[in-house]
Amino acid sequence: MNYSRTLATLFRRNFNRFSSTTASAETSSAPSKIHHFKIFRWDPEKDKSPHMQIYDVDTSKCGPMVLDALNYIKNELDSTLTFRKSCREGICGSCAMNINGKNGLACLCNIGDGSKTTIYPLPHMAVVRDLVPDLTIFYEQYAYIQPYLQLSESKKPDLKEGKYEYLQSPEDRAKLDGLYECILCACCSTSCPAYWWNGDKYLGPAALLQMYRWIADSRDGKAQERLALLDDDYKLWRCHTINNCNLVCPKGLNPSHAISAIKRMVAGQSTSTIDPPT
Repeated sequence: MNYSRTLATLFRRNFNRFSSTTASAETSSAPSKIHHFKIFRWDPEKDKSPHMQIYDVDTSKCGPMVLDALNYIKNELDSTLTFRKSCREGICGSCAMNINGKNGLACLCNIGDGSKTTIYPLPHMAVVRDLVPDLTIFYEQYAYIQPYLQLSESKKPDLKEGKYEYLQSPEDRAKLDGLYECILCACCSTSCPAYWWNGDKYLGPAALLQMYRWIADSRDGKAQERLALLDDDYKLWRCHTINNCNLVCPKGLNPSHAISAIKRMVAGQSTSTIDPPT
């Protein structure tokens, strides 16, 4: 089999499929369809206060997703509109924002058949500009939970850290499903009322999900040290199981389940990790 030729054929097919879905209006005969985008605007260098701005977009000239419309506005209507983006396929989490009252990724949110879409930055976060939130505290909380493998002191001499693979059984690996897929988009934390009220003290769903991801990892040997990081009234216990985090996660994860598992471990009701929800 000629693998080079096969790969070239697959590339051409996928490229043609992508090109056909992103064709411009100049090469499309689709009828015009005007959609009104009401977007939060604020430039701290010149605006005294935030305001909403409406853009009328002919959606026949852009792709089907909200991010496609934002790109069209940026490129064709108003180059000052500021927002984050990168992968365009729900992998990086950059384009997280509040769309029609619900947190989500603009690249995964379909414009739909309605006539109006309202867009805000992620709620209850300081705003850098327009749709760009300041995620400094969010990332500091992520760093606080020490998101990396840490060997127990008893294993270090045998494994010679950094020189050998840390093997894991398929069963133990399966316990990480529903945890490792988190892309740190902050949709969950910024949808949580407890995080709105205590964002400087409560770690929030994203950081706690990530903490449980490492506690549940059979290769990690610092579970008790990680749990000790939660030894106050706020970092963990401000979660009141409102479950907004589960509703908005673009990856379909269950932060509430992970937080409940950590609570049981801290309270001494469980000494082992809990299987991921089915």
